[in-house]
Amino acid sequence: MGMTLSSEQNHAAVDAAASAINGRFGGSGIEATSVERTSGKHFHFLRITSTSRHWLGLAKFLRFDLGINYCSMITGTHFPDGDDNRGWEVAYHFMRMPVADQSPGQCLEYKATELTGQDIPLEVEVFIPLAKGDAPSIDSIQMIWKGADWNEKETWDLVGIDFKGHKDMMRVLNPHDSPVGFHPLQKQHRLRYDGHNEMYDDAQGFERKPVDSGLVK
Repeated sequence: MGMTLSSEQNHAAVDAAASAINGRFGGSGIEATSVERTSGKHFHFLRITSTSRHWLGLAKFLRFDLGINYCSMITGTHFPDGDDNRGWEVAYHFMRMPVADQSPGQCLEYKATELTGQDIPLEVEVFIPLAKGDAPSIDSIQMIWKGADWNEKETWDLVGIDFKGHKDMMRVLNPHDSPVGFHPLQKQHRLRYDGHNEMYDDAQGFERKPVDSGLVK
């Protein structure tokens, strides 16, 4: 892609997306705003707050109506001291990029200053608070963005947020024999393996003690 976007293109893309979302989901608890970055060229990005109830509808609108075609990251946070409506939170990061499958023998080249409409790249972040409780869950978007597959697995493994409808959920960072209910980024754990034996360098067994366990050192 030659050259760089202008501020006018960036603002137009963000404002158009925010207007479309607020017009489509107004009154449902979904709100989209334009946020200016504090560094670089001070470009704007789209920030959305949503309810879990309307998340799938919003996700499909982002993908199929606004052309948001890449899920770059999903994270989760535990707020044990939060109010009843925000004991947990899921954060999503998306991108819209003007990419296309290339035909054999051809090379499609974009000129940034000539991009318009949904061809203009766009950054999007979505925050969804979840109610306090021991079983946080939200609908999976694995079927909408393939990039969500690993990110949802990682967030469940580390934080314990369940993604309803995800196919083939599994441990990806912790050992596969980690105790049920153990998610190290939940705030009740004082240490990473609080209440469990340390893994040391043995990735094959979560509960296996080292040979010098119990000896005075």
